[in-house]
Amino acid sequence: MSTTTPAAFSSARTTATAARVLRQLRHDPRTIALMLLVPCLMLVLLRYVFDASPRTFDNIGASLLGIFPLITMFLVTSIATLRERTSGTLERLLAMPLGKADLIAGYALAFGAVAVVQSALATGLAVWLLGLDVTGSPWLLLLVALLDALLGTALGLFVSAFAASEFQAVQFMPAVIFPQLLLCGLFTPRADMHPLLEAVSDVLPMSYAVDGMNEVLHHTELTSPFVRDVVIVAGCALLVLALGAATLRRRTD
Repeated sequence: MSTTTPAAFSSARTTATAARVLRQLRHDPRTIALMLLVPCLMLVLLRYVFDASPRTFDNIGASLLGIFPLITMFLVTSIATLRERTSGTLERLLAMPLGKADLIAGYALAFGAVAVVQSALATGLAVWLLGLDVTGSPWLLLLVALLDALLGTALGLFVSAFAASEFQAVQFMPAVIFPQLLLCGLFTPRADMHPLLEAVSDVLPMSYAVDGMNEVLHHTELTSPFVRDVVIVAGCALLVLALGAATLRRRTD
């Protein structure tokens, strides 16, 4: 198949790709429900698991407010991207004047728009309906939740390049998500871990997402550690998106 060499990165092509992805999502109510409702349902479940201990919900609810969107966006994005590649859609798109950067940015923009809605729903539910008690601003919680969802999107786009089937895409979750979940400080402070595990946790982006949520949980003002955590999570998302563009394949062999 002949290909056309794409021009430099184009915002118009990126926007068109994002619009196409959003149109596809509009006709897939199950995926929309997974992205928008599942994190909210998990927060509701968590709240009533700790019904007799609201303080426990306050302590871990803020962290999970960022973790749940990351996990759902990772699953949906990796499977959706892989489905496009196995169906031949990705190969046809890349045969057009559309660069890999345009394609990855378009996907990130589309799923990022969904992430905004998802994060707003989850944060509003946790703070105003479930009574999550945070010392800082709920808007800062929303910011971290949004960045976590975008990080999940970036990770999903990246790992989809290495999977040959949707089942394999799901199998990446234990390798990519579970270690971060165990080492992020959700179950025990990272400083209390074995020094080797603490060193590993220092290079995992989910650790800084949890640290950022904890900063909002305990401080009324914007702190320098919070700014550091937000910058690291955002930087990791951009780095993984760049890696996703570099490793993107036209089709599954």
